[in-house]
Amino acid sequence: MKHLPEKRENGSRLENTGKRKKASPDRLTQGAYNALVDRLRDGELSSGAFVTVPGLVEMLGFPLAAVREAVKRADAFGLLTVIPKRGVIVMDAGPETTRACLSLRALFDVEGARRLIKKGADLPLKALRADHEEMLERAQREMTPELPRQAIQTDLSLHDALSVGLDTWLEARLYDENRNRIAIIQNTRAFVPNRIVSAMEEHLAIIAALEARDGEAVAEAIRFHLQSTLQWWGVPEQGTGASGVREDTVQ
Repeated sequence: MKHLPEKRENGSRLENTGKRKKASPDRLTQGAYNALVDRLRDGELSSGAFVTVPGLVEMLGFPLAAVREAVKRADAFGLLTVIPKRGVIVMDAGPETTRACLSLRALFDVEGARRLIKKGADLPLKALRADHEEMLERAQREMTPELPRQAIQTDLSLHDALSVGLDTWLEARLYDENRNRIAIIQNTRAFVPNRIVSAMEEHLAIIAALEARDGEAVAEAIRFHLQSTLQWWGVPEQGTGASGVREDTVQ
């Protein structure tokens, strides 16, 4: 199995095995956890997959003790389930989990947007609009092998921008944990051309409402995006509250 590359999205990893041996246990555990999350995000560890702890040691390239601690942390965050004396199973991405995670993200999006608008905070709306319009045009023109993965990154850019409004450490941590769960869910479903087009259009509606500093319009656009995503993924709504966002969330 492949060892992880030495670089990661949110910072550099330990450079080599020698340095890992000299690193503190806490640093090794954090490195192993980061590596584990990378494999969950990129789909190498997919929903429902079973892997032994020795298998994870080989995959991640970190010592057994650090991998065990990383697994405990990932279990606590709901990213996988530990099967005692056997190994771990990656989080199930079924309808119930999908609905819960997307509804939670919608709540974060609405609240983050509300706070950003209230503060009059600057948002990278020009760049976000340009990126979304480019992705929309590309999806309408031709589907290429790399487009689905790139579309996911464009999709996440708006959600991450809204999360900046979550200005307490606990909210930020909960958002990041949920973002990792959603990555596992996204890896179970292909991002088809028609969905890329409609998702970009839905995001552009959110961006337009943000440009107008219209909190109610932002909340409504986020609700519509949530409902559309659940429908595309074949996840049935549950009652009138299935959107996960109250009508009065943004005043």
